[in-house]
Amino acid sequence: MEESLKTTVLLSETVVAGIFAQVIASYLQIPSIVFLLLFGILLGSDGFGFLHPSLLGDGLEVLVSMLVALILFEGGLNLQLRELKEVSSSLRNLVTIGVLITLIGGAIAARWLSEFPWSIAFLYASLVVVTGPTVIQPLLKQVGVDRQVSTLLEGEGVFIDPIGAILAAIVLHLVLSGNVELFVSIESLLVRLGIGGAIGAVGGWLLSLILRQDSFLSQELKNLVVLASVWGLFSLAQVIRGESGLVVVVVMGIVLRAAYLPSEPLLRHFNEQLSILANSVLFILLAADLSIASVFALGWGSVLTVLVLMFVVRPINILVSTWNQGFNWRQQLFLCWIAPRGIVAVSLASLFAVALTKQGINGGDSIKALVFLTIMMTVFCQGLTARWVASLLNLRISQVDEGRSQLASENEVKIPENRGKIGLASESIDS
Repeated sequence: MEESLKTTVLLSETVVAGIFAQVIASYLQIPSIVFLLLFGILLGSDGFGFLHPSLLGDGLEVLVSMLVALILFEGGLNLQLRELKEVSSSLRNLVTIGVLITLIGGAIAARWLSEFPWSIAFLYASLVVVTGPTVIQPLLKQVGVDRQVSTLLEGEGVFIDPIGAILAAIVLHLVLSGNVELFVSIESLLVRLGIGGAIGAVGGWLLSLILRQDSFLSQELKNLVVLASVWGLFSLAQVIRGESGLVVVVVMGIVLRAAYLPSEPLLRHFNEQLSILANSVLFILLAADLSIASVFALGWGSVLTVLVLMFVVRPINILVSTWNQGFNWRQQLFLCWIAPRGIVAVSLASLFAVALTKQGINGGDSIKALVFLTIMMTVFCQGLTARWVASLLNLRISQVDEGRSQLASENEVKIPENRGKIGLASESIDS
């Protein structure tokens, strides 16, 4: 079979398997990542051998980068700044102090329990500081949890992903170069955040102006213009400074959501479908590329590492970040319980494993296996019990209240536009 045909079959089988997993998960009301991981492992080289992601070569890295950009943009587009103001202090703590707590706590656990060298332990910890917005958002929709809690979890998932990705890239650079300079690393992090934030804000604002011009831009083209802009600005930022593109797409999404575009509901619907497709493809491919033997080779020490991350590091993170911020003990307990890792962690782990292997540094496969173990344990344990825990803590909201909240959110988009029309009508009457 020709190589091009093999690649075509690979991608076709991946899409079919991913969408089938999404359908089953939706029907059973179970986080889709559960079935995506299972299908990917079963269809991969350690399963039935139908999928071989290695056929993509360097194309796998390109595919991962482009699809992750779409996923993070969709996450930013779903954030509402008005609701984030209520949890802004806690959110700021989670993406600053919380990241540091998880980095140090995760590294100590990986060093002492998994017996990783300190450099590899910190690299693992940098990969798992991120939570998974693509896992959290569908999970919270299914559970219907208290709005203050869900807003904080959604905000954490979206904002911490680009920060964690940049942090992980910096740690990888330090491991590869062997040169640890703290102030240079902090400066590099801030520069990437600044470049990404500036390009994302300006690009999002200009894009919002373009999308309002119905005279030359038809409704059918608006979503495609957004897609082209997201990938274009993401690539521009990556050229200027590596990993800053992830910040760009998140900020673009937030700016467009805040712009109250008339076409926003259609835009969000289109990007939500793209995000589902992107998640399906990525999880299937990356899970299919996983060696199950490498996971079992980690031993019980790695299981304990993940348990410490879940039941020691995460609670400390939440207690410090939400201290005196208006959260009661039931809300804090649920926040401690929900921290599943997602696509950014596993995609970066796969790319980092390749980079370490090319440099002749041991530990790449172990990091990838441990990140996968972290994802499986957090998703299966927390994802499958979230509804029960929320009910036990009396944090679930009724479907009626959830529907009203969604309706109010959609009406927000229409109000500013109507106000503009009313203002124009008043001006014409006065004249």
